[in-house]
Amino acid sequence: MRTDLNVNKIYAQLKKTRPLTKNDLKNYVKVFVGIDIPDKRICPEHSTPMDYLWHCYNSDFDRQRANGDCVVWAGRGAGKTIIGAVATLLDCIFKPNCQVRILAGSERQAAKLYDYLQQFLRNGFKEFLASPIRKNRCEFLSGASVEVLTQSPASVRGSHIHKLRCDEIELFDSNVFEAAKFVTKSNNGLIGAMESISTMHRPYGLMHKLVNEAEINGTPIFKWCLWEVIEKCVDRNCSRCELESYCAGKAKRATGYLKIDDCITQMKRASKAGFESEVLCKQPYLENIVFAEFDCDQHVAEVNYNSSLPLYRAMDFGFVNPFVCLWIQIDGEGKIRIIDEYIKSKTTIEVHAREIKNRYSGEIATSFCDPAGAAKNDVTGTSAVKVLRENGVPVRYRKSSICEGVELVRRALRSGDGKAKLVISPKCGKLIEALSCYHYPENSRKDELPLKDGIYDHPIDALRYFFVNYTISSKIIGRRY
Repeated sequence: MRTDLNVNKIYAQLKKTRPLTKNDLKNYVKVFVGIDIPDKRICPEHSTPMDYLWHCYNSDFDRQRANGDCVVWAGRGAGKTIIGAVATLLDCIFKPNCQVRILAGSERQAAKLYDYLQQFLRNGFKEFLASPIRKNRCEFLSGASVEVLTQSPASVRGSHIHKLRCDEIELFDSNVFEAAKFVTKSNNGLIGAMESISTMHRPYGLMHKLVNEAEINGTPIFKWCLWEVIEKCVDRNCSRCELESYCAGKAKRATGYLKIDDCITQMKRASKAGFESEVLCKQPYLENIVFAEFDCDQHVAEVNYNSSLPLYRAMDFGFVNPFVCLWIQIDGEGKIRIIDEYIKSKTTIEVHAREIKNRYSGEIATSFCDPAGAAKNDVTGTSAVKVLRENGVPVRYRKSSICEGVELVRRALRSGDGKAKLVISPKCGKLIEALSCYHYPENSRKDELPLKDGIYDHPIDALRYFFVNYTISSKIIGRRY
């Protein structure tokens, strides 16, 4: 009996003892929460779920760290939400006065994370609570608290807290997300942190934008897929396994918890593109993308100005939305080489004209533009086309449909014989992003036009004007004013 009492006392004391290392934390969660969080990287470019949890937990104890922000990109069923709940529990137990808020892309998703937390509390952590669990809030003896926020700017703006966990960020309203950026603060020895957690569904969605920004800003990105969380394969014949084409032996090294049979069932239910996007995190789902043929590995390469080849310009007009100019050459084999781009907003046509005239000293064969640029402006009484010509940039144009230009771009990306006739310099970052993200409206019929979002449509429009004018040069209008 005395031995049992001692064991129970030691167990209770250990539950209140803060883990000091990553391995200690893994063991703590396994013993006291009942979850063995995978910590083995299978894909070389990925992280592990344990890497994310350690970042959340240790950021406040690492005196070298000044920012706790991170982005979590993981597949469906890969444990993002439940690990976020574990991180929330640890914050409230071991970080006195830590204020945590849960914000999700839907009320149901927020409730899911909070439900996991309530389960943990009821299954062994009630002693840490200062009061009974409420529907959307709980408070701890440490002075910490957790609350579920609603998906509204007013709810978010009313909070000033240490930790904000944003689950399924891909489903967020953009106004809510913008408001959420300003609610965290550091004080009392705790670092303010905004965690953006999601699967990446769409190449033009919020998660895609966050991952790109995180890479530029140096914000940690924790990415894992099926192979970091699948159970270890011990008795299956690879040649007979339906996952073999994706797995190639990865599951033999795995240490996760997802049942292999469940993964096979999900694969059979889904399309190839859907499974690769939602579960394997290979790339966003391209079903709604206009140029699904575009592939950076195939279409982006170093191409520089060649003085022996004709040089063309293609322009789309804008002021609040960007003005775009592309520089294009065509080699002897008919390959279209996009060598440079100029994209700028809130600047006059005169300034644009000076800028584009100063790039590339060789003679310009032709400059093509948006036919709408020939219309007179109600305020200035002149047109963009006329201003360009007066500033030494003669332009030509012809009217065409969006679908006509889109089809010509598609043929260049991949012709009927499967060959690519378009190559883009890495300097053209905005055009490359636009080709990846230009999309149809959500839930649109296939005959509807691509979305004019003011972001991706302008570089594409400039590219269209080149194709429709160069391809049918005999119909080009070149009026003088």
